Amino acid sequence: MNIERNSIIKYSAMNAGGAALYVAAIASFLFYIPKFFDQAKEDTVMAPILMLMLLVFSAALMGSLIFGRPIMWFLDGKKQEAVHLLIYTLLFFLIITVAAFFTLYFSI
Repeated sequence: MNIERNSIIKYSAMNAGGAALYVAAIASFLFYIPKFFDQAKEDTVMAPILMLMLLVFSAALMGSLIFGRPIMWFLDGKKQEAVHLLIYTLLFFLIITVAAFFTLYFSI
């Protein structure tokens, strides 16, 4: 293994943490934004346009956070390290997701 295991775990934890923080920020924004703006405004085409733009940006950002470095490593010939990084990143993200579910469940 060219890249040591500690580096792979560090990168995967940072990628999963960054993804979780981004998801939390966007969800908080979408939850609190109606409280700041008047709901009585007339409907425009801008709301669906902005939501689709946010979707495309989010998909690109999450794709780069989760798959960016593993793809670069894979193309550089570090196939085993790339697969380990992807698996660890998804595992860390799953752990964060399960922790969020437990937090939600026990806070109700």
